Amino acid sequence: MKLTFRYIILASLALTFAACGKFGDLNTDPTKSSSIDPQNQLIFAQLWFSGDLSTQERTNAIVLTPMMQQFAGAYYTRVGAMYIKDATRLWVMWENSYQNDVVNIVDAVERTNNVATKTNLNAMCRIMKVYTFARITDLYGDIPYFQAGKAYYTQVTRPEYDTQQAIYDDFLKELKAASAQLDATKDKVPNEIFYKGNITAWKKFANSLRIRLAMRIFERDPERAKTEVEEAFNADGGVMTSNADICMTKHLDIQNTYSDLRGNSVSVAINQQAATLKVVSTFIDQLRNTSDPRLNYIPRVYKQNSPLKPFEREDITAQVRATVVGLTGTKPGRYVYDDWVGPVIIKLANGSNYSAVNGDLKCELNNCFMRNNAPFLHLTYSELELLLADASVRMNITLGVDAATHYRRGVEAAMKQLSLFPNGPVVTDTEIGNFLTANPLTAGTELKQINEQLWITLMLNGPEVFANWRRSGYPELPNSPNNESTSKTIPRRFQYPLSEKEQNAEHVNAAIAVIGEDDWTKRVWWDKE
Repeated sequence: MKLTFRYIILASLALTFAACGKFGDLNTDPTKSSSIDPQNQLIFAQLWFSGDLSTQERTNAIVLTPMMQQFAGAYYTRVGAMYIKDATRLWVMWENSYQNDVVNIVDAVERTNNVATKTNLNAMCRIMKVYTFARITDLYGDIPYFQAGKAYYTQVTRPEYDTQQAIYDDFLKELKAASAQLDATKDKVPNEIFYKGNITAWKKFANSLRIRLAMRIFERDPERAKTEVEEAFNADGGVMTSNADICMTKHLDIQNTYSDLRGNSVSVAINQQAATLKVVSTFIDQLRNTSDPRLNYIPRVYKQNSPLKPFEREDITAQVRATVVGLTGTKPGRYVYDDWVGPVIIKLANGSNYSAVNGDLKCELNNCFMRNNAPFLHLTYSELELLLADASVRMNITLGVDAATHYRRGVEAAMKQLSLFPNGPVVTDTEIGNFLTANPLTAGTELKQINEQLWITLMLNGPEVFANWRRSGYPELPNSPNNESTSKTIPRRFQYPLSEKEQNAEHVNAAIAVIGEDDWTKRVWWDKE
């Protein structure tokens, strides 16, 4: 699948409908186009999700990935790594999304509702709408949903906030209905990004996404969660059954800018800080302590160069691993220049000696994950199998096979999906088998093991890592504040933007009253204490 330039241009036309102002303005559409193609709006929303550099840099790379103790150490990661609140970073997802992908995908649904020749397109747009809003509500809690982006249709310019409970209720209904609506004999949608219009794949995606979201609400409504999981698993079309079903965006090898969505913005955000963004020791220790073969492939050690050219650095992992330093990372809540390591003399590929020190020695993310054309994995077979394992244990149900089998399938798929990245590592069957033999699903620690594996397989998808950590409580991450921190514990949600408090005060204040205070230590509805 290629993201051709033509598709980018067509999708960008959707921007003609997004307003330029804050939320109050963006919900108003006085110049609605009657000719815009809703397929292009769907494409735009798909590309925006992982292609918007502003969102991925500030939300994912600066806040969530460091907060979840995967990659940190750079000064700019202090917001997430040390809980040093910069409210403007917490607003970016909201302010970027509502006036771009939200307004377009909402309108695409409206344009295709009850259009007999666009029933599949309508179903795909409904699924994408749920996926888009889920990322927002999982970060903020109660948000505008039912009225959001519908000013042209409803004349509402200051939308009300809906409870997350009501939003999730609609999510689950929409995914069920949209999956059932998909029909391979109806309209074709060949240019969409995820599956090129493959109806079978879309059904699996919708049903699998329904399981992901149903698992979120278990603590609040266990019976509803159980029913939704079982129904989705047994729904027409089924769920993902192999890595071939993975929902991903295959980005192009193009350096993103803040207006070009074709490259993978998660990768770009990371490689811009490659010299100082290190793997956190928590993550390395998880791999090391379980003899996980991914320790050989995910963290790497590179000889630093100046000016920074990440892909021209020499890989010195083997030499460093053989020294007393071994594979080490940045400790939680610390900068790369803290806990100084080295110097250590190693021999370079050309035979010369090199004095490796600190930045050279602390592990970074393998270059293959930082490529512009790295795929963005939206929902994977690995995640689904691990969620099924979790549901089997948590809900005491059988979903085709037992929890241990789901766990084994999930781990195997997670290790094999690394090869999807450009020049990505191939974890052998022997390595996978050895890991599973040494780390079987064990009675009494099932949920811990399953969700530690989810933490790894969701790598690079900060919002999903954050959501699953809050849902499951695993991995058991140590708090890592310093003397600058504005919280002593890991935050639980994002704060509402100032623009909302200025332009939609009545409704945002009502939402804040429910949680008591608009603070990042408060919890969203499904994140029950």
